[in-house]
This record gives sequence, C-alpha cells and structure tokens, in this order.
Amino acid sequence: MTYEPIDPPELGAPRGFTNGMLAPAGGRVLFVAGQDAAEPDGVVGDADFVAQFSTALRKTLAVVHAAGGRPEDVGRLTIYVTDLAEYRARRRELGETWRALMGRHYPAMALVHVQALVDPAARVEIEATAVLPDDGA
Repeated sequence: MTYEPIDPPELGAPRGFTNGMLAPAGGRVLFVAGQDAAEPDGVVGDADFVAQFSTALRKTLAVVHAAGGRPEDVGRLTIYVTDLAEYRARRRELGETWRALMGRHYPAMALVHVQALVDPAARVEIEATAVLPDDGA
C-alpha cells in the first residue's frame, strides 16, 4: 500500500516520523499487538536497550509479513519504553536499527514512557497498525 503522508506546514517539518498517514481505499487493516523482546519461550534474553528495540520491531514486522504485508504497509506505530533517557542517549543506534528494518519509511508514531511493561525484563514494546492491499477475496 502506498500511504499519502499528511504533514500540515503549521506543525513544522517532522523528523523521523510522519504526522499522519492516509491509506488508499480498498486496503485491509491489520492491528499488531504489543511486541517485546521475549523469545518464543517467553524469556527476554538480552537486556540491552537497542537489542530489545530491534527484537521488538522484528517481531512486529513478522506479524505484518505473516499477513502478507511489508514494512511500508505500517501506517502507525507506538513505542513504549521504560527508560526515556536511554532512548534519547541511543537515538543514533536506534536510527541505524530502524533503517536496517524499515528503510526510510516513517509512519505516524508515538513514543510513550512507561513505568514498567508486563515482563519485568522488557524495556521496549512496540505495537502497530498496518493497511495491506486487498487480496480480492
């Protein structure tokens, strides 16, 4: 799906996100549940913040792929972090990870600082909404 970015000039130029993403008609909406860095056995194996971000984003995209989508189909993303200072301090590394997985696609996003996530070892959780091309069924 090709989204139309909606960035009103009165909001200023966004950096690393888009203010709004208008999906074309005829798409199917996919809601991706919050994904953290837990492995299939349910254990968060890596405590590193960037590694957890990478794993959570990979898992989010795995759901998109399983539904027949691509990273470019993600129109909205919410990132929950337990350490806002570390997020800010490691933005360069996070950006490298982002580009490796998402390229230069920046959906509408929100970053939310939370006290804790369900898994006490989790430091990052990501949820998304994607619009996939209608398969005609």
